[in-house]
Amino acid sequence: MLNQNRCTSILRPRPFRGCGMEEIPVAKKESINIGIIGAGFARTTQIPGFRACEGARIVSIASGHRENAERVAREFDIEHVAGDWREIVSRADVDLVSIVTPPATHLEMALAALDAGKAVLCEKPMAMNAAEAEEMRRRAREKGALALIDHELRFVGGRRKMREMLRGGEIGRVRHAKLIFRSDSRASAERPWNWWSDEKAGGGVLGAIGSHAIDGLHSMLSTHVASVFCQLATHVPERPDKDSGAMRPVTTDDEANLVLRFKDGELTTGATGTVSMSMIESGRAEHRLEIYGSDGALKLEGAGQLWHAAAGAGGWKSVETEDGELATGMHDNEWSRGFTAFARRIVEALREGCTEIADAATFDDGYRTQLVLDAARSSHQKGCWSNLES
Repeated sequence: MLNQNRCTSILRPRPFRGCGMEEIPVAKKESINIGIIGAGFARTTQIPGFRACEGARIVSIASGHRENAERVAREFDIEHVAGDWREIVSRADVDLVSIVTPPATHLEMALAALDAGKAVLCEKPMAMNAAEAEEMRRRAREKGALALIDHELRFVGGRRKMREMLRGGEIGRVRHAKLIFRSDSRASAERPWNWWSDEKAGGGVLGAIGSHAIDGLHSMLSTHVASVFCQLATHVPERPDKDSGAMRPVTTDDEANLVLRFKDGELTTGATGTVSMSMIESGRAEHRLEIYGSDGALKLEGAGQLWHAAAGAGGWKSVETEDGELATGMHDNEWSRGFTAFARRIVEALREGCTEIADAATFDDGYRTQLVLDAARSSHQKGCWSNLES
């Protein structure tokens, strides 16, 4: 029987790229119309990514500051600027609503879009807490909609190769995973206060980068975090208001360190992990994922440079990977290359009438990640390990 939650296509089997299933789809839609809510990250990544997709058209954009939306609309020749995000949700011609706003806004926007019959792409972290994420995923299930979290790193060539090698038994049973992310983008105390500095808006490195880290580990290891110990820090305690110059308190973290234990699974037995993330460390920016197993190790750097070390070899050997394409106008990094590939999968799936995409992060995945983020915050507050639901 056809799984209607995955694709509305029917008839006899054949390879089907959009959903990752083997079916012949119904008549393909000529064009997918996209409404964008947010004009920051959307301008540098999502809009260029979608514009590079065959059969995609961005028809409207909204922003909390209308002038920002107007500026981006002029730059990319977007025909409609919405004064309120609800205008995008209510448009009959919008197929996909892309929510590229601070986490505090995600719940209301996502629920409204789903209720309006739209597919949804929601920025990470999914929500402010697991209770909100649970409401969002429940609504997505009720509506049977394509509802995704923007974890574009799943589609980076190096990560896909790493996942393939893990599942192929290249390093045996996984014992330990280590992720390091360092940047100095918030090191200067002169950088103005913005929503990233505001706990009530959902700012901070734990949510922004930690959500990627946890989702990446979950999808890479085919298991979930069982318990977490977390320490958060705020090294820049106040920042100047961009308008008045008056100093405002920073209520979010700019450094996060996590120790993890994973559930036993297909690849893991007694596996542990560490995650170190900082937005205030000077020097060369770094984004590195290392996975150590009984028979060797894998190491991934940045946009996809992959290395393999056999147990006892005493050194690393480079592994060939596919760089993937980069949409015009994007900076060349792992986020951009990942979203270039992800955007095409989204558009193709919608044109084919799918409600899931193979390997993409669903609202269910976002909920599971949010459970870990909530547990991490609880661990920091209590100063002890925090166990997750079984």
